[in-house]
Amino acid sequence: MTLTRRNGRLGGLALALTCSLALSACGGDSSDDEATGPLKELGKTEGQVSILAWPGYVEDGSNDPNADWVSSFEEKTGCKVTSKVYGTSDEAFNLAKSGDYDVVAASGDLTLRMVAAKAAAEVNTDLVPNYEKVFDFLKDQEWNTVDGKNYGVPHGYGANLLMYNSDVVKPAPTSWDVVFDKASEHKGKVTAYDSPIYIADAAMYLMATQPDLGIENPYALDEDQLAAAVDLLKAQRGHVGEYWSDYLKEAQAFKTGDSVVGTTWQVIANTIDQDNVKVTVPEEGVTGWNDTWMISSKSKNPNCAYAWLNHIEDPEINAQATQYFGESPNSQEACDFAEPGFCESYHAGDEAYSDKIWYWRTPIEDCLDGRTDVTCTDYSDWTKAWTEIKG
Repeated sequence: MTLTRRNGRLGGLALALTCSLALSACGGDSSDDEATGPLKELGKTEGQVSILAWPGYVEDGSNDPNADWVSSFEEKTGCKVTSKVYGTSDEAFNLAKSGDYDVVAASGDLTLRMVAAKAAAEVNTDLVPNYEKVFDFLKDQEWNTVDGKNYGVPHGYGANLLMYNSDVVKPAPTSWDVVFDKASEHKGKVTAYDSPIYIADAAMYLMATQPDLGIENPYALDEDQLAAAVDLLKAQRGHVGEYWSDYLKEAQAFKTGDSVVGTTWQVIANTIDQDNVKVTVPEEGVTGWNDTWMISSKSKNPNCAYAWLNHIEDPEINAQATQYFGESPNSQEACDFAEPGFCESYHAGDEAYSDKIWYWRTPIEDCLDGRTDVTCTDYSDWTKAWTEIKG
């Protein structure tokens, strides 16, 4: 497996999320076969498994000799791994629908789209023994469980941080205003994540700075609230030098000074060996991810797929994988294998801290903040808005 550098592609979404993401496929045909339920028991492994994942989630030592949890899986199960990385959840959704992948690592802005499109299989967690070790507050979440049915198992969780060049951005920023209201101070060197879900970052900032808008959940925006977020992002657009989805390109832009401030992941900061590139959690809070390993409804290798889910939930493997990427492991047992201080710095197992992260969600018409007197905008609205923002 080679970690391929890919540019995320926004493209058009085949799925218009104008329903409440029920199990029936949105815009689908009523003649579609209904799911037959999860696998009841495991059989003989098929000898191969194809995985679609974020960069850094499926490592075999070819990118970093110290990062390899694929080889042990292949030796233990006999399932040879092939993998492909993606840059955004939109790209992953289009790739996953092809049926070419047995397993997909999905963030919360992808999981329910997979379920709604019948692209994800219900998972029998009894066939994933290591699932029992996972922190309870990561289980049965709204972004991977529908009508009491699990559609995957947790990987880890983390935050979308603010990264800045301390030689240029002074004083050290404590607010997201440095990329929004004060973005003109670094015109042409601001960077932002290239995905409609980034609208939630603007909404989160407005929730703190313009309370009169009444935003209570950055993924639950009515038309007026979405319009306010779009206006903020349009104003930011004139100062953005590059929208990023390829994490290696963002790292390079900070190394060269082409970018000096913007949203990032810890894994990106980890690849930049420069003391002047720093990350912080701004006072308004952060969005983030709580990723799920899902099995494709079209998987040709379901036994190897289940074997991979159990492997990545193994505490020692989960510690290695989440530490490499820069996110919290999913169990206390995993922390026993992590480097000293790692779990403390990432607040592993801290449910109160986790509750403060606005994990990626799929916006739907039924407002996620509980409002019933208005209709909220859905992901198709956000996709159209993002195209308009970028021009």
